[in-house]
Amino acid sequence: MSSYIRLAKKAVEAYIKKGEMIKVPSDCSEEMINKKSGVFVTIEEKVKGLPVKEEKFVLRGCIGTYLPTKENIAQEIIHNAIAAATEDYRFGQIEKEELPSLSYTVYILSTPELVEDVKTLDPKIYGIIVKTSPISHSDGTDVVFNGHSVPKSALLLPDLAGIDTIEEQILIACQKGSIDPLKEKIIIYKFKVEKYD
Repeated sequence: MSSYIRLAKKAVEAYIKKGEMIKVPSDCSEEMINKKSGVFVTIEEKVKGLPVKEEKFVLRGCIGTYLPTKENIAQEIIHNAIAAATEDYRFGQIEKEELPSLSYTVYILSTPELVEDVKTLDPKIYGIIVKTSPISHSDGTDVVFNGHSVPKSALLLPDLAGIDTIEEQILIACQKGSIDPLKEKIIIYKFKVEKYD
C-alpha cells in the first residue's frame, strides 16, 4: 500500500471512528510535505457475497480539488479523503461498519492547461475540466454575475471505464456540470494524474 493510500485511509478511519482530523504524520515523504497539488480521493466499497474471482467495488465517494488549496499534498489528501467519506452528495456518510471493506484511490493532478485544440485530448491520458465561458462586456471585461447565470463547471478524471472517445468525455463532463454544449460556449482544460491505488 502506497503512503498516499495509507494517509487517505488513516484520515478517513480517524474521522469516522473518533470525529478527529489527523495531523500530517512525521513519516510522510518530502514530496507530500514540500509540494502542493490538486488531489482527488476516490473511495469504493467491496460488494459483499461475491467470490474472490468476481470481486467488485462500487463507488462510495469521490471529492477533490483541481488546484491546491492547502499547504501541501499531505494536507490536501487528508481533507479530501474526509470530504469524500462524508460530503459527497450522491451518497450518505460512510459508517464505521463499512471501513474494513473500503478501497482508496488517490490522484495527484498536474496543473490544468487550456486546450486550444480538442484533438490534443485523449480520455485515457488526460482528465478534463469543462467550464462555461464567462459573459463579457463590450469592453472585454468579464461579468462575474449578471443576475441570470453564473459560470458552470465539471471535472472528469482520466481513464474512466466506458469513456473511450474525446467526444464522450466532453459530453459526459458537460452533463455532469449541467452544461448544454450546443447552447453554451465552453472552455476546456486538460490535466494528467499520478494515480495511487
